[in-house]
Amino acid sequence: MKKTHFQIIAEELSIREQQVEATVLLLDNDATVPFIARYRKEATDSLDEVAIAQIRDRIAQLRDLDKRREAILKSIDEQGKLTDDLKKLIEAAQTMAQLEDLYLPYKPKRRTRATIAREKGLEPLAELLWEQAASTDPETEAAAFIDAEKGVANADEALAGARDILAERINEDSQARTEIRELFWEQGIYTTQVLPDKVKDPDAQKYKDYFEWTEPVKTAPSHRVLAMRRAESENILSIDISPSEEEALMILEKRFVKSHNPCGEQVKTAAKDAYKRLLKSSMETEIRLLSKKQADTEAITVFARNLKELLLSSPMGQKRILAIDPGFRTGCKVVCLDEQGKLLHNDVIYPDRRASEAAQMVKFYCEKFAIQAIAIGNGTASRETETFVRELDLPSNITVIMVNESGASVYSASEVAREEFPDHDITVRGAVSIGRRLADPLAELVKIDPKSIGVGQYQHDVDQHQLKQSLDDVVMSCVNAVGVEVNTASKQLLMYVSGLGPQLAQNIIDYRNQNGAFKSRSELKKVPRLGDKAFEQAAGFLRISNSENPLDASAVHPESYPVVEAMARDLGCAVKDLVQNDGLRAQIDLKKYANEQFGLPTLRDIMQELAKPGRDPREQFEVFEFTAGIKEIEDVKVGMSLKGIITNVTNFGAFVDIGVHHNGLIHISHLANRYVSDPNEIVKVNQKVEVTVLEVDLERKRIALSLVGGGQGGTQQSQSQSKGQKTANQSGKPQKKQPVEEMDDWQSKLQALKNKFK
Repeated sequence: MKKTHFQIIAEELSIREQQVEATVLLLDNDATVPFIARYRKEATDSLDEVAIAQIRDRIAQLRDLDKRREAILKSIDEQGKLTDDLKKLIEAAQTMAQLEDLYLPYKPKRRTRATIAREKGLEPLAELLWEQAASTDPETEAAAFIDAEKGVANADEALAGARDILAERINEDSQARTEIRELFWEQGIYTTQVLPDKVKDPDAQKYKDYFEWTEPVKTAPSHRVLAMRRAESENILSIDISPSEEEALMILEKRFVKSHNPCGEQVKTAAKDAYKRLLKSSMETEIRLLSKKQADTEAITVFARNLKELLLSSPMGQKRILAIDPGFRTGCKVVCLDEQGKLLHNDVIYPDRRASEAAQMVKFYCEKFAIQAIAIGNGTASRETETFVRELDLPSNITVIMVNESGASVYSASEVAREEFPDHDITVRGAVSIGRRLADPLAELVKIDPKSIGVGQYQHDVDQHQLKQSLDDVVMSCVNAVGVEVNTASKQLLMYVSGLGPQLAQNIIDYRNQNGAFKSRSELKKVPRLGDKAFEQAAGFLRISNSENPLDASAVHPESYPVVEAMARDLGCAVKDLVQNDGLRAQIDLKKYANEQFGLPTLRDIMQELAKPGRDPREQFEVFEFTAGIKEIEDVKVGMSLKGIITNVTNFGAFVDIGVHHNGLIHISHLANRYVSDPNEIVKVNQKVEVTVLEVDLERKRIALSLVGGGQGGTQQSQSQSKGQKTANQSGKPQKKQPVEEMDDWQSKLQALKNKFK
């Protein structure tokens, strides 16, 4: 009995069929993955986002397979060649490859050598050879097919044409293709060779390891597969994929050569021709695609995991920030932002050649705008800029932080940035992005194409559709996990909220601009085109902090409000009392309120939210400083112990920013004093670490590092914090804001300061 799609997926994911069916039903009704995972636990029996996304992707694959199956059956039937047996085989096929193998003999094709042979009337001769009867003499039988008018000059030409027909038949045999495909996958070998004219090409040297390289297809890691393919696309390498030819021919001979007689020898020759001329190239193409698909999936998984860690980086929170985009030659762009990230002022300073003026200007801005933190981009001249700022006599409560600026330049040139700051150039926009990224990484990074954030592995080489869907999933997951304050969120942040998208996000912004801040979640229903379905999907992830109903600031979904109100009513208190009083919540018997819609999983989630409504799941922000005195790669020496931040985790190790503009690499073999199969077991993006320098290659700008013996930050307080530095939430009260001066007054003071140094 043929398995249903639900049964197939349930077996593959080791879950129950009912869970799959319920999830697919929700997905088909346009429910999003975050919504299903958070608010439909009773239906799916608490499946997480990973499992739900796997179900979504697999059901789409199986449905595509069904569409192709239907098209193939229709095509063969129209040819009048669809037998009952063939129909059963096609209906039983479980993969696209199996389907295409079965369809191959019936697939319309261009004129082939076999086609030409058939036109010459040689198919009966091919049938005689195929039967491999001991009484049949190939030479004698072939003589009967000599026909000058048809282009068959002699018996050898007749036999050659007959073998062409047999070769095509062998190539189109579905079972033979399955066996050869398996051989290519299990025993295929990548063999690469540098093209002769590229041996000394400087641009080719980065691929030097692959100039003469062999590796099994099945075990080749993603990064090497993608590197070899990129080198091939750049016309630097040639790549061959094949198993042992002897093994392949043995498979075909065992299947097709039935007799050790002259006819059997003709079939054997046809089988060899079928492999070398048809099957090998076909299978190599398939395995190239299969290995590429596998490499893509691994690379995209790495990228998605890194992106998630980066998006969920600890936010410093609402602070008044002075952000500096370093650049000594053209000056450092400085911007001042308020607690909501609004641009208050921008300027340029020159710490290298006008240090006194630059120092006084930074101090002036810190005082004028009551600055609480200084964010410095980690690009060119960042360490010099950091040293300059740290040596200033600034108030003790001002925290200086180096910020990863990957993607800031992409944002600054984007349409989003132009809409936000139409009257400012890209340098101002880039500095604003750096400052806002310190305050709330997620809110700022959603404005940048995830591919440009710098945590990927060959992201431009992988399947772009698959990459986009995976990264969109990650961004949506992170945005909804954190929750979005509807009255302050940007369009880019809102559009990733479950059920919204770009148009509804813009409609919310427009409504907010026209009517003022939302006072309750229910007011969202007044937004044009935001109907019941969109409200259901989005409401639980949107926060309204100052609403009269405290639940509007939490992750409790409006559909669950009656349950919470019933709890409060039974205890004789208000909902806000449940939120504020642990003792009241302790008296609640959840089983009393459980029903088909709101089971214990949902009720437990509600209780967690009442305990800490709207809690940010991200870790607390920690101050970090690079090792003092280490600013350039020339400063790095073997044996040094340095502080760093993980910037990228790959299958072969982790890259670390140690503050010298060139990331070091911790190879997977140096991540721990034990065997490590997956670097993610040990490190994650944005983790603070202490590393030991193993090797410095100044010529190639490469630094080899080891985590063995170094501190693995992220699980404990960072080194800088242990020396007395405080987290942003512990760093004392912010400076008292200065009285607002008249614009002309403070501008004139600033101009007087600049004139002083002219």
